[in-house]
Amino acid sequence: MTGRTMTRKVAAAVAGLALAVSLAACTSPNDDLADQYKQGSNQGFVSGDGRVEEIPVDQRGEPIAFTGVAVDGTRISSDDYAGEVVVVNFWYAACGPCRAEAPILEGVAQATADAGASFLGINIYDGSEQAASFEKTYGITYPSLLADEDADLKLAFASATTVMAAPTTLVLDAEGRVAARFVGAVQSESILRTIVEDTVAESSAAGSS
Repeated sequence: MTGRTMTRKVAAAVAGLALAVSLAACTSPNDDLADQYKQGSNQGFVSGDGRVEEIPVDQRGEPIAFTGVAVDGTRISSDDYAGEVVVVNFWYAACGPCRAEAPILEGVAQATADAGASFLGINIYDGSEQAASFEKTYGITYPSLLADEDADLKLAFASATTVMAAPTTLVLDAEGRVAARFVGAVQSESILRTIVEDTVAESSAAGSS
C-alpha cells in the first residue's frame, strides 16, 4: 500500500475530528503533567482529543528497545515482538480518558490480531493489583508493563513520548519505530484500526519487494 493511499484512508476516517497542527503544540502541557507526577500529583492525564500524528517511513526514528515486568509478573521485552507491529498504550487506572478508550483499544486488538498486530499497555502509576483490577473490569486481554518504579522502561520510551502522561498511544512498525502517535484518548476505533492495518501492510509490502 502506497503512502498516498494510506494518507487518503486515514484522512477520510478522521473527518470531523480535530487534528493537531503540530506535535510541538502538545508537548509543553504534557511536560507539565510529568512535573505534576514528580510533585506527587495524580493529575497525569493528557487533555488532548485523540489527535493523530503519522510519521512517514523515511522520517521515523530509531527502533525502541524495552524490557519490563508485566502485571502478572512475567518479563516482556521488545524482542518478544520482533517483526510485529505493536500498539503501545500508556495508561493508569484512575485516568478517566484511559477508561473511556479501553473498549476501543481492546476492540482493535481483537480485530487486528490475525493480521499480525500486537497490543501492549504501559501502566505509569499503579501496582499490580490495581492494574489487574482495571484489566478485569474492562476486559483487557493484552498485557501491560508496570512503569512506576522502572526507570529503564520509562527511559526506553522517553524519546517517543512524554512517558508520565496518559493516555498516549504509539503504533510501532515492524522494525520497532514509531509510525503513529495518538495524543490523548483514542476516540475512533476505525482510525486506530486503519493505521494499524496500514502499518502491517507496509511490512508485508517491504517483505515482498
